[in-house]
Amino acid sequence: MFSAVPRVYPLLGMLAGYALVMLANPVRVSLRDGFRCNLRFKRVWLIFALLALAYSAFQFVIFTPFQSAADLRLEQFTFWESWHWPLFSQVWRESLLHTAESVAGLFDAAATTYPLSILAALLLILNWRGLHGSLVRALRKQFGHAGWLIYLGILISAAASLLKPLIYWQVPARAQILSPAHLLQTSAAVDTVAFIFEYLCAVYLQVYLITVCLAWIKGLNFREGELLRFAMRRFSYVMKWLGLVLLASTLLLRLPLLVAYFRDVPGVLDYLPIGRGVMALLLIAFAAMQVSLVLHNETLGEAFRAHWQFVRRHSYRLVWFLIICALHYWFLSLADTVIRAAATERLLALLLWKIFYVFARAFVTGWLLASWVGLFRQCEIGLVNRESWIRF
Repeated sequence: MFSAVPRVYPLLGMLAGYALVMLANPVRVSLRDGFRCNLRFKRVWLIFALLALAYSAFQFVIFTPFQSAADLRLEQFTFWESWHWPLFSQVWRESLLHTAESVAGLFDAAATTYPLSILAALLLILNWRGLHGSLVRALRKQFGHAGWLIYLGILISAAASLLKPLIYWQVPARAQILSPAHLLQTSAAVDTVAFIFEYLCAVYLQVYLITVCLAWIKGLNFREGELLRFAMRRFSYVMKWLGLVLLASTLLLRLPLLVAYFRDVPGVLDYLPIGRGVMALLLIAFAAMQVSLVLHNETLGEAFRAHWQFVRRHSYRLVWFLIICALHYWFLSLADTVIRAAATERLLALLLWKIFYVFARAFVTGWLLASWVGLFRQCEIGLVNRESWIRF
């Protein structure tokens, strides 16, 4: 009994330190309001949960070696000592990279939309709730004749997103026509083009959620269809910034992988974590670009100036907000890395943990996104030290 007591002290110390950080940080009001927004509009985090569940289900079906019902035995939860618990030195690098990407996602795209991007492409083509028409009008108004080229690119990437599952499904049949090398090259090319629509879909959903949070902050009533179309119009302004992000992402991540299917590129997989880290740091460095373009009718140059002005005036609160985000995502990422490594051969344990992790991470992402919108708005109107509750 006495030997077990000291093990409680580190846990109590961590909880006390967490409480101190959350209660004493200079962005606590924004975090509190973001938490309330998350509870008021549950779609803010449920959308992230739905997307993550769909992607996890896809990975489970494709990559999990499910053999029989014996893989789901409850005995997997016994004998904790026999689990393959990794050392901290073995998991901290992976958890740090995931943490950086998760924090960066708050300022870009916090969700992976595949395979639901297939449904999104179909709904867009069918003009669900007038979104197709809203997209065409917004691009034409924002970019003039160049808007038609952007529209054509979106349609091509949407078509590739629809074609992507068909190519993988038809691999055995196509193997008689194409060689395995050509099959891989075709699949990689389609996947690269489809990624554009998947990314744009993720950013549009984030723009929509930002407008939901803004409506809550302002106490506005809205109809769902009108808000979806309004988010599409605001999305057209964000596309100026998305072009630069897509270019950087393609050069750093997608293009080296695609070229590796056609030419021998030594060490391309070893380079990938470095590219992911650089991309995450770039997005964090320009954290205010997306929300600034969503909330204001700005040109890209004006958005850059507004971002640097925000950083100069409110760098102290921005750094604190980044620390809070990194703290939560690091705990989640570290726990996920440890559990996945420890329960490698325990399918039921991995499945239950994945469901819990998806919902926990989705709730944290929705909370932090709403908090970020609230913090940006408070800094913008000069009410960063406001302690009164939003009364709606």
